[in-house]
Amino acid sequence: MTGSTPAPFTADDYRARMERAARSAADAGLAGLLVAPGPDMVWLAGYTPTAVTERLTVLVLTPDRDPVLVVPTLEAPDAERSVGASVLTLRDWTDGKDPYAVTAALLDDRGRFGISDNTWAMHLLGLQRTLPDSSYASLTDALPMLRAVKDAAELELLAAAGAAADATFEEIRKVPFAGRRESDVGHDLADLLRRFGHSQVDFTIVGSGPNGANPHHEVGDRVIQRGDMVVLDFGGLKDGYGSDTTRTVHVGEPTEEERTVHDIVRAAQEAGFRAVRPGVACQEVDRAARAVINDAGYGEYFIHRTGHGIGVTTHEPPYMIEGEEQPLVPGMCFSVEPGIYLPGRFGVRIEDIVTVTADGGRRLNDTTREMVIVD
Repeated sequence: MTGSTPAPFTADDYRARMERAARSAADAGLAGLLVAPGPDMVWLAGYTPTAVTERLTVLVLTPDRDPVLVVPTLEAPDAERSVGASVLTLRDWTDGKDPYAVTAALLDDRGRFGISDNTWAMHLLGLQRTLPDSSYASLTDALPMLRAVKDAAELELLAAAGAAADATFEEIRKVPFAGRRESDVGHDLADLLRRFGHSQVDFTIVGSGPNGANPHHEVGDRVIQRGDMVVLDFGGLKDGYGSDTTRTVHVGEPTEEERTVHDIVRAAQEAGFRAVRPGVACQEVDRAARAVINDAGYGEYFIHRTGHGIGVTTHEPPYMIEGEEQPLVPGMCFSVEPGIYLPGRFGVRIEDIVTVTADGGRRLNDTTREMVIVD
């Protein structure tokens, strides 16, 4: 891949995110946020512990004080070297001390707090035991849109990840499929993603023939045959931001029915993309794509939502699904990925990452959505 490397995030970037998160918590009626190691901590403070253990590490954000990162003393040197360390206070605790008491001293003992979804149960229970009058809400439930709207730098990183995934597809379509196992092609996909800059490969789905009718088949030992439809869905993280794209290829010439089903999915994907614009509810993207498949008589074979958000993780809010009335906002990024899955026969899915612009949407994946014939 060519092109300039986006500038890294600065301490000021992390300060602004933590301040915004604390304000959002207050607006939601919360006394603050408690953030465990994971994607929320990376996004908010730029810190990832070298190892996540049973020792409590938690970022405390409240509207009435500067951010505080509670860390085990033996991990404090690493925390001090993180980019966000200069805009927060480190509060370390040593083995033998009660980390929940250290954390509780920073909190309203009767407050309700948003807590990151991946917090270990033992830590949540420890806080509840120390502050029996406190209560907690999942961060996804309390502030589902916290990371949903990306700034310009994040959009640049997502676009670069999408371009790397596109380059991966352009190379994988050149490799032999027939006579090789799904796992062989899956290994090729993973190697290509890494070649084009991914530090983390999250998934390489290779669903050939009847396996393509299982949306999350991933890979198996089935030998791909001439005449197979093959669903390729792959992605991961590049420079900390996600890629996720799906294309469905065919080994040799397809049947008329296979072409028809692929064309229906391609039209549905286009309809979902065309529905993207500011102010439209997320569910309208799902409705637009689903209507095309329903009208073609395949509605019962479209068995999942139309899309999911993407950012520092490959799946996050918002979700393009019936019942989600959250309006689209410029800077949101999510997949548009309708599919048709015919049990025991084959499946087709086409997926792009799309970002909301001031007046519509922009795809972050640009490979052809026409059926690709492979050998």
